[in-house]
Amino acid sequence: MDLKEIQNLIKFVAKSGASEVKLEMDDVKITIKTGSENETTIVQQMPVASAPMIQQQAPALAAPAPAAETAAPASAASEDSKYVTIKSPIIGTFYRKPSPDKPMFVEVGTDIKEGDVLCVIEAMKLFNEIESEISGKIVKILVDDSSPVEFDQPLFLVDPS
Repeated sequence: MDLKEIQNLIKFVAKSGASEVKLEMDDVKITIKTGSENETTIVQQMPVASAPMIQQQAPALAAPAPAAETAAPASAASEDSKYVTIKSPIIGTFYRKPSPDKPMFVEVGTDIKEGDVLCVIEAMKLFNEIESEISGKIVKILVDDSSPVEFDQPLFLVDPS
């Protein structure tokens, strides 16, 4: 892994909001920790005598919600409670379509069934298809196209009825 790849990884982790990412390969071990002041630290050791693995950890504490969201009316909160939230299983960049010239996977009002691809999330140059685990209708898309997402961040609201 060269210096440019490491710098790109640091930028990606800082943008994603993860607090810590560990990457272990044959002869390199990298730990990237981001502090509350957006400081980024790298610890690199060579050689490592363990099997290759990648470990991502979600932030220990969720970021405080913006004031506008916490002051939402109770009726809106109870309305959303009947919906199922589909969350991001990984950190990365959220895309609503497979490529720029293709149509969106889903729109608001689209009927989906279990196994349908809802979006892709790019993580370290790998595109991961996110499939629905439930059947229903897309009620709301909570993330803009080409936006960074965090682990366990809500992506879609689905009406299962």
